[in-house]
Amino acid sequence: MVPRIVKDRLRPLKHLADFQRLPPAAKAAVRQDRSGDQRADPGIEAAVAASLDWLRAAQDNSASRDGGVARHYSLVGGWAPSYPETTGYIVPTLIAQARLRGDADLRERARRMLDWLASIQFPEGGFQGGMVGQTPRVPVTFNTGQILLGLAAGVAEFGDAYRPAMTQAADWLAGSLDADGCWRRFPTPFARADDKSYETHVAWGLLEAARIDPSRGWGEAGLAQVRWAIGRQRPNGWMADCCLEEPHRPLTHTLGYALRGILEASRFRPDQDFRAAGIRLADGLLGCVGPDGSLPGRLTAEWQPAVDWVCLTGSVQVAHCWLMLYQDTGDARYRDAALKVNAHVRRTVETAGPPETRGGVKGSFPVDGGYGTYEYLNWAAKFFIDANELEREVAG
Repeated sequence: MVPRIVKDRLRPLKHLADFQRLPPAAKAAVRQDRSGDQRADPGIEAAVAASLDWLRAAQDNSASRDGGVARHYSLVGGWAPSYPETTGYIVPTLIAQARLRGDADLRERARRMLDWLASIQFPEGGFQGGMVGQTPRVPVTFNTGQILLGLAAGVAEFGDAYRPAMTQAADWLAGSLDADGCWRRFPTPFARADDKSYETHVAWGLLEAARIDPSRGWGEAGLAQVRWAIGRQRPNGWMADCCLEEPHRPLTHTLGYALRGILEASRFRPDQDFRAAGIRLADGLLGCVGPDGSLPGRLTAEWQPAVDWVCLTGSVQVAHCWLMLYQDTGDARYRDAALKVNAHVRRTVETAGPPETRGGVKGSFPVDGGYGTYEYLNWAAKFFIDANELEREVAG
């Protein structure tokens, strides 16, 4: 066995060897991101338009060519197959943008996504985890909740064609909730198997379905899960059990999921406990923003940076939540932090260049960071569009 001290000394050589094996485009992206050059902010409209075009390309170029959206474009491996989970919550983004822009193409793309999702639903109502083609193919709580967001938006936009799929998914989720408010029966096989407080983002799916059909108890089931989740919160706002793999230093991505679900519960059912829990978590994150708007990709239980890279998805998710809180409270600290973080992410997005990367949002900044390494993620583009659109709405 090689001693750790030797491994530490050899690590720079290994990194150099790994870098030399990268394709030219990946090498160029790493050099650009690590150059320290401050790119110009392209502005909201140019950035959102480019990201919408990237999502169109991700649907058209999915390796599985099925109407879903490719999970990512990798600078190493190219376009991936479709990803049901995130295709689900991309649907409401495309429907909203189609309305704002009068863009019939975006609306039709959302319909194709919904048709595909309905075609791959398990008879019991659940949906698989992972990408199409990944195994084991089993129903998973988290993925079903994200697709439910799309199905509920589909019923609201297109009518009853998607109501059976929405009802089956919501019934399956509500029926599989444990008595204490935690989902444990259908974990993803692609992450650590333990309790997940960020499944408040699943509860939000039940709340959206309940807005369409309030008669089936879905709202109460969703709120029960949020109550369980905020029981995992510490006095400083920290959320336990809030990461895919490393709960002692969670991703801002999963913290953003948790926060959004809590805030949506607060809007669904005005309740001081939900509002207070959301504010505690939001305030903890406020102190982590750097002078340039960067938010560390992983954070410790003391709200200290755990990594030196940014999870761009988490940044815009948190920014979106701060803007929601600004709308709900009028507290300018949330607005100011959100604008700073959104601008930082916009400066990492190219609005020119090849369609594979133009408008795409990287997993990490720099691109060789520890989340979605060398990849442009479809859910990063979705949350980026949503956060910038809300910034535009708040500005009036």
